[in-house]
Amino acid sequence: MSVRNGRPALAMPGPTTVPDEVLAAMHRPAVDIYGSELVGVTDSCLADLKTLFGTRGRTYIYIANGHGAWEAALSNVMSRGEKVLVLESGRFAIGWGEMATMLGIEVEVLDGRPRRAFDPAVLEARLRADTAGEIKAVLVVQVDTASSVVNDIAALRRAIDAAGHDALFMVDAIASLGTMPFEMDVWGIDVAVTGSQKGLMSPPGLGFVAAQGKAGEAHARAGLRTRYWDWTAREGEAHYMKYCGTPPVHMLFGLRKALDMILAEGLDHVFARHAILAATTRAAVERWSEGQVLSFNITEAAERSNSVTTVRVEGDAAGRLLRWCEEECGVTLGIAIGDLAGKGFRIAHMGHVNAPMMLGTLGVIESGLLALGIPHGEGGIAAAAAHLGGTLGA
Repeated sequence: MSVRNGRPALAMPGPTTVPDEVLAAMHRPAVDIYGSELVGVTDSCLADLKTLFGTRGRTYIYIANGHGAWEAALSNVMSRGEKVLVLESGRFAIGWGEMATMLGIEVEVLDGRPRRAFDPAVLEARLRADTAGEIKAVLVVQVDTASSVVNDIAALRRAIDAAGHDALFMVDAIASLGTMPFEMDVWGIDVAVTGSQKGLMSPPGLGFVAAQGKAGEAHARAGLRTRYWDWTAREGEAHYMKYCGTPPVHMLFGLRKALDMILAEGLDHVFARHAILAATTRAAVERWSEGQVLSFNITEAAERSNSVTTVRVEGDAAGRLLRWCEEECGVTLGIAIGDLAGKGFRIAHMGHVNAPMMLGTLGVIESGLLALGIPHGEGGIAAAAAHLGGTLGA
């Protein structure tokens, strides 16, 4: 007997749930791509993306996913044979580095601490040793979607400054923008990237890049620039050049509505909502982990992100639990990926989420643990409800 009929619940870290308002905004006829309406939508989206990134620099919209934004960022500031330093804290900074390798960039991976955020002292020491200035850029993610760690971007910037190094600071905010503070200019980030399908509550298909600081100088001499990704070409006067061709008309209508919703709620409130729902989720996982089968992937509580929680599961129970939640109750959790593939699951609490969505997801997980006889500490839902009630009632 299944009770999955009804509205499916998507609790995976991308694509996340798209609000009905965003879907409705996309459900309209196409418009003149040269007309004032779409030009206005583009201009307003580029401006509001600056607010989300926290920059006075330039923003760019690409018809691409986050991986496309990675390539756009690299190709606009790097040349073949130059060297980047990748700060490992899970799967996705490594993926960005792999893309750099394919572009002909030399990549050095600086290993992080297992199940921890990257240590700024390690970065400082490596950059101090680079007396010849061979490292041209540092690549890091704010939140690694695989491990669910959150890196201290401001502290990493301080480490670069303490080393007196001139490398570009490039940050992946794909799993963090719109879910927690991101201060590009204040933190001295030269290039940042994100995608539409996570905290920005839009369907997959748009990638975004922001650039400021030394990025402009690097762009002027970059040897990897191509016609599609090139920032200079996209700053041309013709509207269609903002997209190197036909704009993604309906995706832009959806993005415009999503940005309206985020800004209407207010960024401080958006960040607080994510923090509360993340802590509510962690309260349940903390209780479940008492059964010695489930555990947090990230060992330090302060380094667990507010957008996704990765749960490790001993034995073969992860796959059974994922299937049960989806087939019996209509809740889709995120599979564990990278080194954790088959050894856990991920609970997303980012984007268009609220208390009943998260409590419902957690309730289904606990029901699955009971139905499948997976050892776990009791009272996860009670702990989550107690945290939520205590926080909102304070």
